[in-house]
Amino acid sequence: MIEALRKFFNSSAGKGTALVLVLIGLGVLIWAIKGNFGESDAASLSADRIFIDSSTMKPFNHTLKEGEALPCKAPSGGNTGYQAELCYWTKDGKTKDQPTPVLLNEAVGKPGPTFCPDCGRLVVGHNPAPAPGRRPPPTQAEYKPRSAPARM
Repeated sequence: MIEALRKFFNSSAGKGTALVLVLIGLGVLIWAIKGNFGESDAASLSADRIFIDSSTMKPFNHTLKEGEALPCKAPSGGNTGYQAELCYWTKDGKTKDQPTPVLLNEAVGKPGPTFCPDCGRLVVGHNPAPAPGRRPPPTQAEYKPRSAPARM
């Protein structure tokens, strides 16, 4: 058996097979090292975020670097990139798979609550994702009566 393997690996097909096996082994080794010593999933999740350019209102992905100031540099060229809050709701109160990035009024110094431009529902800082049994946030029409002072 060993003699047959030796004969195979001395042939051109055997040398090609050996080269492929070595390359696969190197790939697995690099993947294992990167998985153990590279950036953790938690670190990449905290650094890779969705921002909104406040001058164009267009969302963009950005990876925060250590010590980077906010607002960050946006595609329009200025330091107008603010972290977006994600809205997972539709106008009729159902959930959607692709969230809408929303720029909070509070982030840019505007007064009042923020409503999603897509569904018209309230968006807050650290906006909660939909969960079973959770009601959708109020629309602007539903929100105003609650925020108005009660008359006696």
